Amino acid sequence: MTGPVAVIGLGGMGQGMAGALLAAGYDVTVFNRTRDRATPLEKAGAVVASTAGEAGAAAGLVLLSLADEPAVEEVVFGDLVGRLRPGTVLVDTTTVSPSFARSIATRLAASGVHRLEACVMGNPGMAAAGQLRFFVSGERPAHDVAQGVLSVLGQEVRYLGAAGRASALKLALNLLLGIQTAGLAEAAVFAEAAGLDRELMLDVVLNSGWRSPVLGFRAEFMRRREYRPAAFRTSLMHKDLDLALEQAAAHQLALPLCREAAGRFAAAITAGRADEDAAAVAEVPYAAEGDAR
Repeated sequence: MTGPVAVIGLGGMGQGMAGALLAAGYDVTVFNRTRDRATPLEKAGAVVASTAGEAGAAAGLVLLSLADEPAVEEVVFGDLVGRLRPGTVLVDTTTVSPSFARSIATRLAASGVHRLEACVMGNPGMAAAGQLRFFVSGERPAHDVAQGVLSVLGQEVRYLGAAGRASALKLALNLLLGIQTAGLAEAAVFAEAAGLDRELMLDVVLNSGWRSPVLGFRAEFMRRREYRPAAFRTSLMHKDLDLALEQAAAHQLALPLCREAAGRFAAAITAGRADEDAAAVAEVPYAAEGDAR
């Protein structure tokens, strides 16, 4: 074991990972801006810190699970980094751009903190069960320190190399997820417009060659037409697609399907579905160009 572990950010994934570490016998300190999210973990034996800095001060390894780059910037450099001991390993599971990942790793290294970026594949249920998949990049010695914790949380841990590589992989995966989710939603809307029942259409898809765990997971939300609690919020899906488009532009690369999918999730956010699961894109009206409906 690496000693005490701090988990900062207790959304669905953060809560699940903290719970899995407690179940494995780790000493866990947690912090979340909304303290109520920490209550179940406190009952399970976690120490609840009043600030991110307090959570990280006594930890040998800090696990971040935050929403976006501004949140990482605020937490890490607003409160956390000044409290971390030199040699601390910071495992950041937040989806950020490769350029941001490289920049923040360099800035943390100046304080003696070793940042690992961890591309996470899975959902909150898999996090709680220790069944995630991790694709990690950063300094190899830091990866070796974090290996035990990551092995508790994941069924697979793969090291990819230098900073930025895991972030690039995560954006590629979420690009595909966004396009697939938007495509499934569009197929469901088309079928309904043609007079078919949504459940019939989804049942056929999920019992055919189109079946996949990813589509099946999102299809269940669409079938029930219930999108809370979200496994992956619409706002985060849109954020990741935007990050992919920004990085693609830096490489002079066009991603037309990604851009169209991002537009659909933007429409879902405008419709008030930002905090619902990304599958809620199936409930956003589709009107033909020039159609005033």
